[in-house]
Amino acid sequence: MAIYENREAFIPYRRIDIIELCLQDGCLNAVDIEKFKDFCQILAAYYHFRFHKTLEIIKDNYVPFNPSADVQSLNEPTFDQYDAMESKVVDSFHYILERANYIPLPELIVKQALNKKSLIDLKTQVDFEDFERFFCYYQGETTNTVLFKKLFFWQKEKIIETFERIVLLIKFKEVAYFRKKKIKIEELNFTPGKMYVYFYKNIPKLDIDLLFPNVVTSMTWKDRLLFGIPAIGAAIPLLLKALPNLLLLIAAILLVFNAKSLLISLGLVVEQYKSQNVMPILVAALSLAIALGGFAVQQYNNYKNKKIKFQKDVTDTLFFKNLANNTSVFQMLMDIAEEQECKEIILVYYHLLTSQIPLNPQQLDSRIESWMEKKVGIKINFDIHGPLNNLEEIRGKVLGNRKEVDNISEIPLLTYDRQGFCHVLSLDDAKTVIDYVWDNAFQYNGIAL
Repeated sequence: MAIYENREAFIPYRRIDIIELCLQDGCLNAVDIEKFKDFCQILAAYYHFRFHKTLEIIKDNYVPFNPSADVQSLNEPTFDQYDAMESKVVDSFHYILERANYIPLPELIVKQALNKKSLIDLKTQVDFEDFERFFCYYQGETTNTVLFKKLFFWQKEKIIETFERIVLLIKFKEVAYFRKKKIKIEELNFTPGKMYVYFYKNIPKLDIDLLFPNVVTSMTWKDRLLFGIPAIGAAIPLLLKALPNLLLLIAAILLVFNAKSLLISLGLVVEQYKSQNVMPILVAALSLAIALGGFAVQQYNNYKNKKIKFQKDVTDTLFFKNLANNTSVFQMLMDIAEEQECKEIILVYYHLLTSQIPLNPQQLDSRIESWMEKKVGIKINFDIHGPLNNLEEIRGKVLGNRKEVDNISEIPLLTYDRQGFCHVLSLDDAKTVIDYVWDNAFQYNGIAL
């Protein structure tokens, strides 16, 4: 069984497409084709039921941590219950992402990506100390070539690494932590103590920082210079032009406060300013206020326009690439995990059923990977152990005469012989076993088939 560093276990095709690919091989006759479809149908129903139980566990325990919850518990959980509920949500989160063939992204890798310059021309900062828990998973890593504008018409190509899908779970620390930091709770973009879950698509590695609720953005030094230098350049001629009016206003103020000595030290003629009537002084003050006020308004508008542009860039990154938030993330991931689990089992069962020679796990793994590459041209690192374990765990009774049900032992869908080769039940027996498991999922009447 080969191990590939740059391949993923994720199968990027629908379950119905995988079934159709199997049937296109021509290894099953018309009768077996219908039986195989029936097997896949009941298998999907069984796993839908299994994953639904996991979803119910999450729904029951996520309520006190959900920042957008529209329901609440009748009784507040105790501290012990609170911790237990949090652990159940986190454990379920890991479980469904592993079943969905998503890859964990270590916190160290995320921090390294944050230290690099973002695609959006912003300076960003994320305080990981705000997090009580933080987990990140991704699926699909691709590279794209992007053109960056450098100076005037000069453009530079840059290769950007992108995550096709990325999932974040962030549990913030409680209110006391932020109060200790002298932070106003009402000014935060998040609620302390809550658990935020995000699901995004096509996010460049350099833009991961924008996904965090506590990200702080500011202008880069380049933008500050581009904003500040023109402002200084425009301010100098304005001040020179307004200087006479400014001197007149200063002199009038000094005279009001009887500061003749200061006027003389500045080289101003006291009698000249005494002979001035009030109107020129008022005109000077008004024109100075208009000039400086207009300049201030212009610079403030420039700053606001720059800020709006930054906000638009961030919105384009987040809004149009957001797939789900909080509770809806768990629901979407549950569906993905269910599909992945079924597709893997179907592939394993089909290839063992149609193989002319016995196969051990390593041979079966290589066979499926080669088959997928031949059929659809993709290279995957098939996770053979998961579906083999699942097939072995599905146990039921192949019933001949229902009166003899108590004397019949449960048998698994998959077994191993002494040489380590894998064997699966026939289509008829496999359908019967899963049907038995399905019929006995609930036994409220106390009767087992």
